[in-house]
Amino acid sequence: MLLSSLPLSNLITELAIVTKQRHIHSFQDSTAAHYMFQDDPYLTPRTSAEFKLYSLSQESGRLAAKHIVNTNPKFFQKDFAEPHIPCLMPETMEPRIEDVSEAALLERIMLRKVKAAVDMYDQLLQAGTTVSTDATNDLLDLICLYGDHDPLQDDKPEVEDVEERKASESHRLGEDSLENNNAERIFNLLPERDTRAYSALIRGMVKVADVHIFNALISAATEVREKYNEKWDLIVELLKQMNEQKVKPNLLTFNAVLKALRRCGSLARAQSLHTLSEMKALGITPSLASFHHVLGIFYKTGNYLMLTEVAGRSFVPQDPDDVYFFSTAMRICLETKDLESAYRVHNLLNVGENWRLLGDSFQQSIYYGRFFNLLCMMEHIDVVLKWYNELIPSLFYPNPQGMKDLLQALDTDNRLDMIPQIWKGDSAFISLAQDIRRMGHDNKSDLVEELLSLMARDRHSPEVQESFAACALDVRSLYKQGQVAKVALEWTTASMTNITTILLAAQKTKQAWDMLNIFKTKNRVPSEELIDEFLVRIKDGQQAVELVQISASFCLPSTPNLAQRVLQEFELSEEQRYGGGGQKSICIPGSYLLFIHVLVFSF
Repeated sequence: MLLSSLPLSNLITELAIVTKQRHIHSFQDSTAAHYMFQDDPYLTPRTSAEFKLYSLSQESGRLAAKHIVNTNPKFFQKDFAEPHIPCLMPETMEPRIEDVSEAALLERIMLRKVKAAVDMYDQLLQAGTTVSTDATNDLLDLICLYGDHDPLQDDKPEVEDVEERKASESHRLGEDSLENNNAERIFNLLPERDTRAYSALIRGMVKVADVHIFNALISAATEVREKYNEKWDLIVELLKQMNEQKVKPNLLTFNAVLKALRRCGSLARAQSLHTLSEMKALGITPSLASFHHVLGIFYKTGNYLMLTEVAGRSFVPQDPDDVYFFSTAMRICLETKDLESAYRVHNLLNVGENWRLLGDSFQQSIYYGRFFNLLCMMEHIDVVLKWYNELIPSLFYPNPQGMKDLLQALDTDNRLDMIPQIWKGDSAFISLAQDIRRMGHDNKSDLVEELLSLMARDRHSPEVQESFAACALDVRSLYKQGQVAKVALEWTTASMTNITTILLAAQKTKQAWDMLNIFKTKNRVPSEELIDEFLVRIKDGQQAVELVQISASFCLPSTPNLAQRVLQEFELSEEQRYGGGGQKSICIPGSYLLFIHVLVFSF
């Protein structure tokens, strides 16, 4: 009946929203950027740094908008959304019930208005109204937590006055004494005092005997002792004190012990297993942080055991260190070259909502970078490219080293023909969602030179050489941008040689000849092998003569041999052959002329 009474359009809208929220991670579009950026395509990130910048900018904008809405709620009373979206409406920060009643008291307790709640409680007693035990206990809990002061609101500016700030921090930390204050007064006014009332008062008066204090002391134990056995003895002493004071350890207590054991040397392995057994005896389920610390203790031998323990399980955030498990586990897989375990770690990430425990953008970049690096080293190139398509750009923005790993994988499997597609992002051959240029790595000289070196090293089919040449010309245009680019590439002898070699292999002699002029402009000297490669590709005698002249202008030692080869292999005119005096010569200006004359005189 309830569903049938709703308009069909509203029902479809609500179902669509719920479905999208539940399955947005499982059905992530790998060809698109992260869903948080899809509303503003002009701010689509290309690198992990831009991802962090844009995502933080969006979040800060939301917080600023929320602050404006909450501080000026009177301007945001109209609700246009269908269905109603509570998070877009102003938060109720001020009491709305004005009459003296228990409902008004509960409203002030819910809003954490300590002073207003105490005043309302006193007014109820003065009016002869009986306040229920539950409401009185709620008020006691509030006062024992915050003292007699109202807590600072999240949207209020920080207190500038030093004394006020100290006082504020004091009561927030529970340092105010409960003697002769409202908590003790209200407790004494209770006609019947149950266990909850006593517990609230005790928690407020004896906050030193708190599990969080012991957790902090255990975490700091390794800092105040030097020897491993002394560190462990101090931890045991703290645990004994907890037992004497009847403070029950929680998950964070055992995680603090495991984290401290990582700095206890040879004691760590035996004591960590004992700690896990103790957790099991108390019915405390380890979190991802627990397994993270155990991985740090056992390293290689513990890796497989821990992955078996966590396989197929869904986790929820319980410890701030939970977010380090996946990156640590993947680091161990990378260092041990264990691809099978890496897949198990990644499968665990996709169980339930474990992906939420991957951490911030920096931790995500570390995890996926290590996973992709291992894939490039250990997997077949077709599998690597499949993962490339799935991860980039929706989940991962590879850094220059990641792209180098991909190039090395292509080289290992003899698939260098795919380099132009990676550079230009041409989807005619393979659906690579991002390329080197779009990810902003085209100004990284080491990456660009690695790419050029691979294309220039071997000879391929004419079609592949043609695509290499187009890619090389595109790279050359980046060098020519000069000061226009934010980070300009600097010409090196290696980069100029590789581009020239690629152009010659594709029969693009004119463009390759232009590269020789760049050698002159940048005061670089081409190698003798490159000049010989030019001579092999040249078909015209005049160009051969010019090549000898260029070689002479660079003062290459191989110039005489080059001149001999030109005289032998090309049909030259009399003007090209004789430089003067009736001797056989190639017209070469400069200091090499006499040397060439003597060398070829006997020819």
